[in-house]
Amino acid sequence: MPPATLRLISSSSVSTVAGFPLIPPKQPLSNQNLSVKRNQENQRKEQRHLRNNQIQISRRDVAFLSLISLFPSFFQPSDASAFSIGISGPKDWLKEQKRKSSRFLLAPIDASRQSLRSAYLLLKDKETNSDKDLEEVQKLLKSAARDCIVQERNSLVAFQANTGVEVCTFRLVVNNAASLLEKTNPVKLEAEAMLDDLISSFTSLNSLANETDIQVASSRQKIADALMDTISALDKFEQGVKDCLEV
Repeated sequence: MPPATLRLISSSSVSTVAGFPLIPPKQPLSNQNLSVKRNQENQRKEQRHLRNNQIQISRRDVAFLSLISLFPSFFQPSDASAFSIGISGPKDWLKEQKRKSSRFLLAPIDASRQSLRSAYLLLKDKETNSDKDLEEVQKLLKSAARDCIVQERNSLVAFQANTGVEVCTFRLVVNNAASLLEKTNPVKLEAEAMLDDLISSFTSLNSLANETDIQVASSRQKIADALMDTISALDKFEQGVKDCLEV
């Protein structure tokens, strides 16, 4: 039996072995496929372009914020420039905010006044003659002083004061009200002088209340007179704070 032989068949485009193609023919690309590939490539280019732009914008924003943090004064309008365009400057804006919130700043003063008046009514009551009544009067006076009398501070408040924390409520009030004024401003100096008078008045009043027997009518009257003097000093101090706030 003769051996099997391979028969080559030639054609114009491919070669085959026993009728089977050795190399698969390349299918021609249609115009539609070419168009889809071009669109996909264009979309990828546009996405890369957008990502690059976002990165550049993000970097510009970071650089700008860093510049503001380093040189904040360059990005804040000065008083003169603000005035020239008819807009209040930062200092004027802060003054206006202080005026608007003045009732909150003045609230401790009014609360102290109410405590002093309550103590006065107790002293003027003929039935006020017991140790319990004296304790209530002293409690009201201590509350009205707002931690501004050194001798009347409790251990915690005294510790805070020793560490440098300002604990006198009235001093905090005047410091806040006059924070936009110069150190040598006469309105600020006058308010601070009124504060000193107020603290001195509270100190004398509390000392008198602690040492006087309220069972004696004349002693109660002395405390009542000192109490009225303290209310007067408180009223003057309140006016000094209002002058600092310009209300």
